[in-house]
Amino acid sequence: MLLEQFRSFYLRNYPDDMEKQIEYFAVFGGLGWEVDTMRPIEQLIEELLLQNFDKLNEKIEQLTLFDTSNKKLLRALAIGDRRIFSAFNRAGLNNGNGGRALNYLQEKGLIQLEYSREEHPRDLNPDAKLKREDAKRRISHKVLFTHPFIRFWFYFIVPHAKEIKAKNFDNVIKNFRIKQNSYTSLVFEELSEVLLNYNLRDAQILSSGSYWDRNIEIDILTLTHDERIYVAECKWTNHKVNKKELHKLLEKCEKLGITPTQVIFFSKRGFSKELLQKQGKELALYSAEDFSALVKNGSKDELIDNFLS
Repeated sequence: MLLEQFRSFYLRNYPDDMEKQIEYFAVFGGLGWEVDTMRPIEQLIEELLLQNFDKLNEKIEQLTLFDTSNKKLLRALAIGDRRIFSAFNRAGLNNGNGGRALNYLQEKGLIQLEYSREEHPRDLNPDAKLKREDAKRRISHKVLFTHPFIRFWFYFIVPHAKEIKAKNFDNVIKNFRIKQNSYTSLVFEELSEVLLNYNLRDAQILSSGSYWDRNIEIDILTLTHDERIYVAECKWTNHKVNKKELHKLLEKCEKLGITPTQVIFFSKRGFSKELLQKQGKELALYSAEDFSALVKNGSKDELIDNFLS
């Protein structure tokens, strides 16, 4: 679905470079609107979203059934680490009302689960007597928003709803300006996995997605049928990725006990000369413009409808 939305956004709006495509898609993706990408994104947020707050908010309320638990959970998922249990805690929900909200949002198609690939100590050694902390450990799955715009709404708009209703937009725009890169990072990570899997389309992928456990987080870990292992990190920052980041990722692999077939970096701002010299069979480097591969064969027939209609 994310690939379809990404292509649809491109075919509606034709931004002049992929960095702009990714940045504007992270805000308006899935909304199904035409967006003038020649204009500054902050102006578009104000004119298209903030000025139309009441109309859009009514649609969001209908999608969430005007239910407080649904809205609290979406807000917690938008700003947190995406783990279900921590989102319940942040939203002040328990397993009962939180679980009901989670199930509804899944059924409505607003979120989807990303399942943890961590194994519980009990599964690794069923007969062993576990330490108390290991026995009580809960492996938490994560959640992804199916439409970038919905996450944007609960990340930036909801906290400033009263100000926006009063036509005071200063704080929401200021907050967006400060947090835009960190907010966009997750969408960039999701799109990076799409691009990696697109490039591996001739391989049989067994498992792909982010990896996390108590000690390690890797943006993308992809395993193929022929036992190849691809690990990737995604950096949506205004700094070039350097050799230090490579060492950090290799240390994570060592702790996890895996030997990657290929290490991959996806970067907004490119790479240091030292890292560029090392790219080859064991190291692949992708910049924003490489994401054009995802839209080059698209056609107007692929345009998807406005999910708020």
